[in-house]
Amino acid sequence: MPITEILAKNAQLYGDDVALVEINPQELEKRHTTWREYSLIEPSRTGSFRSEMTWAQFDRKANRLANFLLTRHVRKGDKVAILLMNCLEWLPLYLGLLKSGAMAVPLNFRYTAQEIKYCLELADVDYLLFGPEFTGRVEDICDQLPRIKSFLYVGEECPSFAEPYASLVSYCSSRAPEVDLTEDDEAAIYFSSGTTGFPKAIVHRHRSLSHACVVEQKHHSQTRDDVFLCIPPLYHTGAKMHWFGSFLVGGRAVLLRGVKPEWIISAVSEERCTVVWLLVPWAQDILDAIDRGEIKLESYHLDQWRLMHIGAQPVPPSLIRRWKKVFPHHEYDTNYGLSESIGPGAVHLGVENIDHVGAIGKAGYGWECAIVDEKRQPVKPGEVGELAVRGAGVMKCYYKDEKATAETLSPDGWLYTGDMAKEDEAGFIYLVDRKKDVIITGGENLYPVQIEDFLRKHDAIKDVAVIGLPDTRLGEIAAAIIEVKQGKTLTEEEVEEFCKALPRYQRPRKIIFAEVPRNPTGKIEKPKLRKIYGAADLVAQQNELK
Repeated sequence: MPITEILAKNAQLYGDDVALVEINPQELEKRHTTWREYSLIEPSRTGSFRSEMTWAQFDRKANRLANFLLTRHVRKGDKVAILLMNCLEWLPLYLGLLKSGAMAVPLNFRYTAQEIKYCLELADVDYLLFGPEFTGRVEDICDQLPRIKSFLYVGEECPSFAEPYASLVSYCSSRAPEVDLTEDDEAAIYFSSGTTGFPKAIVHRHRSLSHACVVEQKHHSQTRDDVFLCIPPLYHTGAKMHWFGSFLVGGRAVLLRGVKPEWIISAVSEERCTVVWLLVPWAQDILDAIDRGEIKLESYHLDQWRLMHIGAQPVPPSLIRRWKKVFPHHEYDTNYGLSESIGPGAVHLGVENIDHVGAIGKAGYGWECAIVDEKRQPVKPGEVGELAVRGAGVMKCYYKDEKATAETLSPDGWLYTGDMAKEDEAGFIYLVDRKKDVIITGGENLYPVQIEDFLRKHDAIKDVAVIGLPDTRLGEIAAAIIEVKQGKTLTEEEVEEFCKALPRYQRPRKIIFAEVPRNPTGKIEKPKLRKIYGAADLVAQQNELK
């Protein structure tokens, strides 16, 4: 079924119940809200700005946008982009676009003006909805985008080059538009995270989105009584598809604008959140803040918090063991997925398998998995190969890129992920590394994730990234970029001594103390690190040869 039917059902059954809550600890004075029909409550006990919206309001807002787009002759297959920070308006806009039959095109809020332009052109976008934070960037490129029919501004004090979204939709019907949608219709274009190069445009059908709802709810058993805390950016599949499990059953979602540990714990406490999805750095920051005494757990209401789960990147087992010591009553889970498989859930550990922490799990609900060699033939248990997945959540294609589509999708529906993995005798899958991140040094394959997991066991290391740097003798060497915990000290000699527990060929040949950059979905930005340190290292080697 089209995912829009879930919203209509929730509005009919639970219309007066709160669907969405936004908490903004950062901006009490500056608000960019354009819809005034939902409750506004400010400030909360901790001083945060709080607003909420019911299911009936959610549905009406989506319907008004859909009906407005229909007056502009938007039809199936047209593309409408969303460029907003996480906010209460985001999800109604998204569902409204889908109700009109258009394809939603969420954009990364960290994109520069030229990256925004690149994605808008690549996806053949017809309309752009954008917020106040992006006025300057959009103004810089608006004259270079002749295809875009209108720039729709979601905020107050509309700039001269755009149209005021709120005024335009206020005259439109709040009834459901008469648009015949099927699960085979194209629904959205998501952009790959760009960790291996320029982002690709990923096309998903309504079937993919609906499948993600069912998969998430099957994995984590959400009910209407659960409250999901959503922190990651909504433009990405990860956060939104985890919310889909609550969406399916009419559960409440809390959108937190900020990632400080005390904000997260306060939101869980005040909103009585039961399910929280974190990224590895956020979980580490929470534990560190507790260790430093900055967060005193006895000051919060946390008994209702039942599940903490992590995804988007390999999870250090040491982190989960540490978490369970602090929160022994929490269920823990991890999910693996990628934007091409509509986000999390293609591989699923399961809360009952915490004794296998470190694994990403087994095939998720409604999914198949295989690990294959270079000829795409299955490898034996214990051998490293490329992970492939198949199921209803696999993308339709890369938009306007037949070559990349053919390289990634097989005719029989297998999606080749580019992630290297291995399977143990019990059938649990362990992520080894990205295929393109493997370091070949002196003929040996090094898998950076394995080295990173080892280094994170050091109690002074907050984060670490291992990359390959060019070497005239070995081809590549492993370099460890290490971010030290606040209040701790660490020397190169201490790291080298710690690494003596590794086989000699796995020990990093170069130690660099610096911040480890991660994108908004928590993935280490290794291309950026290779560009920074690879170029510098090559220059140093050339100077030595002179």
